[in-house]
Amino acid sequence: MEHTNYSPDVMDRILGAAPGDALHELRHARDKVVNATQSFHELAFHAEGLSAKQRQDRLLVAALLAEATGPRALAEIYSAELLELPPSQDHIDVLKGRQAASAALNELANFTKSLAIEPATADREALLGLVAAGWAVPDIVSLAQVIGYVSYQTRSIIGLQALRDATDITQAASTVAAPDAETFVHPAHLPPPGEVFEIKGFTNATLDWTSWLPIQNVADLTPEQDRILATSHPKAKESDYYMLLIQAPELLEQRSLVFNALMYAPGGASRAERELASTVVSRVNGCVYCASVHAQRFEQLAKRNDVIVQVFEDPFTAGTNARERAIVQMAIALTREPANFGQRHIQPLLTSGVTPDQVRDLIGATAIFAWANRLMLNLGKEVHPVL
Repeated sequence: MEHTNYSPDVMDRILGAAPGDALHELRHARDKVVNATQSFHELAFHAEGLSAKQRQDRLLVAALLAEATGPRALAEIYSAELLELPPSQDHIDVLKGRQAASAALNELANFTKSLAIEPATADREALLGLVAAGWAVPDIVSLAQVIGYVSYQTRSIIGLQALRDATDITQAASTVAAPDAETFVHPAHLPPPGEVFEIKGFTNATLDWTSWLPIQNVADLTPEQDRILATSHPKAKESDYYMLLIQAPELLEQRSLVFNALMYAPGGASRAERELASTVVSRVNGCVYCASVHAQRFEQLAKRNDVIVQVFEDPFTAGTNARERAIVQMAIALTREPANFGQRHIQPLLTSGVTPDQVRDLIGATAIFAWANRLMLNLGKEVHPVL
């Protein structure tokens, strides 16, 4: 295949991936993911119509987040782009770790840093602190999408770097061991698949979600907002989640394209294993709503709930066999300690029979829920059904 006009996107630049090498081919086998990700990047930071301040604010939170999680090269890209604008002195002060004269930027920096590793620490009070500091709701929604995106971007890069370092990708598919023959007997005390259960505050029940910020009034939707909602979900206009995020409509639409390309693409990792990784991320981040949705989807696909019960009980020991344990441990490590993530977290996957293209998809599922959790967990709260 010739690549005469190849121009690397941000992730390829940092990964050092070029046409013809194994990592580039593995990543670009999911071109819909690559293209949707870069399109979100361009929309978030370089869209026509962004004011100078909006661009400064978005690059600032991106730089702060990447600095907290790694990789360092990504933080340097965002910092350099911010400093080239040039930014206000307040933006420079916050970037350099100093208190700024702007209370709004100080509040934004605190919020961003809270979300970097432990998003559950940024609660309703933290969100309303942004409002009190002068941030308008559409700007908060846009910045939340940027924070989520960079959380996904950092973990995608780090995960793919570790996959490259763990093995010769071109040979791994033929050299990995076969999946182990270990079996798991469904404990008699577990509820049958499809039955609702609750463990340590997490559940597979169908939940609702309520926004902590004012949502869009249906009567005030623009034709473009209406179009995006119609393609997002059949009941989007009845959902606080969509009616909040539609206040930054283009970002909502493009984020959906990234999510769908990662979670529903054929081939590679099974849908059930992607849902398992997503549930693990949501459990360790403390996102009850996302955990419930994806626990249900795993059960529907796998026709069992044994590993979900284990994940809810104690994710650090969960897994009904070596392959599942490797998936769970990878998802935990990439979620909680991205800066320390490396090939040692990938090797158990390969050893238990997970092929590189499947690892790629599991990294993607883990990374996208760094984004999803930071929307669901930090802009509102799950609502349990009234019994």
